[in-house]
Amino acid sequence: MQTRWQRIQNRLHNIVFENDTWAGRAFDITLLLLIILSVISVIVETIPALDQAYRPLFHVLEWIFTGVFTLEFIIRLLAVGSPIRYVFSFFGLVDLLGILPAYLSLFFIGSQQLVVIRILRLLRVFRILKLQEYTSAADVLAASLRESRAKITVFFVAIFTLVITLGAMTSVVEGHTNGFESIPVSIYWAIITITTVGYGDIVPSTAVGKLIASLIMMLGYVIIAVPTGIVAVSLTGVANRRELNSQACPNCGRREHDTDAVHCKYCGEKL
Repeated sequence: MQTRWQRIQNRLHNIVFENDTWAGRAFDITLLLLIILSVISVIVETIPALDQAYRPLFHVLEWIFTGVFTLEFIIRLLAVGSPIRYVFSFFGLVDLLGILPAYLSLFFIGSQQLVVIRILRLLRVFRILKLQEYTSAADVLAASLRESRAKITVFFVAIFTLVITLGAMTSVVEGHTNGFESIPVSIYWAIITITTVGYGDIVPSTAVGKLIASLIMMLGYVIIAVPTGIVAVSLTGVANRRELNSQACPNCGRREHDTDAVHCKYCGEKL
C-alpha cells in the first residue's frame, strides 16, 4: 500500500512529467511560455540602449524567472524516485545551467569579475533547450540521426578527403602569388567553395585553377543533397516502425519508451 508521500510523489510526477491530464498540460504550457519569455528577456537585455533604459526591470524579471525555474527544478527532484540520476541527466544539467548563473553572480561581486559574470549570465540561454523535452518529433529525429551516423560519418570522411585533394591541387596550380599561400589555406578555400558559401577573399586566376573551382562548385550542389537524403530515408523508416510512448519514467524522468515497454530502458524502473 502506498504511503501518503508516495501518493503525493505520484501526483507530482503525473503533473510535471506527463501531459495526458489537464494539470499536466497546463503545467507544460505555462512552463513553455515562461521559458520563451525568459529567453526573450535575455536576448533583449543584450541590446545596449534597452539595457541602459530598463536595467532594473530586467534585473527583477531575471530573479522572477530564476525563482520560478528553481521551484520547478525542486519539484522535479521531488517527483522522481532517483533525484541524483535526474540531476545528471541531460535535462537535469540544462535546468542547472538555466539557474546557476544567477546564483553565482551573488558570489562574484568584484569589478574584475564583472566580465566573468556577464559570460556566465549568457548560459541562461540554455533554458531554451528545455523546449526539446516537449517536442515528441524531436525523439524521432534523434533516432533517425543515430541510425544515420555511420553513413553520415562515411560521407564526411569522403568530403574531407575530397577537399584536401582538391585544395592541394589548387595550391600547386595557383602558387603563392594568387593568395593560395599554403595547403591549409587552399583547403579552407576548397571548403567554402564546395559548400557554395564563397566568401571571395581568395579567387583562382589561372585557367586550370578556375576549372578546379568550377568542378568543386558543381560537386557542392550534388553533395548538399546527400546528407538530406540519408536523414530523410532514416526519418521515414523510424517514423513508420517506431511509435514512442510519451510516458516518463517515475524514477529517472526519461522518455522515449516503446509503446509496449513495461520497464524503463535507462534505469530498469517499472513504468
